[in-house]
Amino acid sequence: MKYLVMVQGSDADYEAMAGRPTANSPAWTKSDLKAMFDHMNGISEKLAASGEMLEAQGLAAPATTRFVTVDGDGKPVVTDGPYAETKEVIVGFWILDCASLDRVTEIAAQVARCPQPAGAPEYPVVIRPIDESGPSQD
Repeated sequence: MKYLVMVQGSDADYEAMAGRPTANSPAWTKSDLKAMFDHMNGISEKLAASGEMLEAQGLAAPATTRFVTVDGDGKPVVTDGPYAETKEVIVGFWILDCASLDRVTEIAAQVARCPQPAGAPEYPVVIRPIDESGPSQD
């Protein structure tokens, strides 16, 4: 079964990882960033070798986000991010093909053990099964 494994964070976390402390997180050092990237890249390498990884990406800072809706006439309405009402955002993800929910949960636990500086906020790793059932044939 395929799963989307999502890593959460906030706009403030991107600031902290750029070396600028925030009210919620200390500034990350180069060694903090190296430890985090080594950890995440190590997981990706193992998943690629096992054939379980279909895709993995880190996402750019929320400030580069666009939110697109349509108005009453169907014309696009574009709002640039970040959004004050958004506390957490997806900062990266894997699309995995795993034998079971237990297996993808093991992987998510490895992701959750990612090293970070003391005092940095912790977020859950979110697992969502991918619905491959296709459109209904009613």
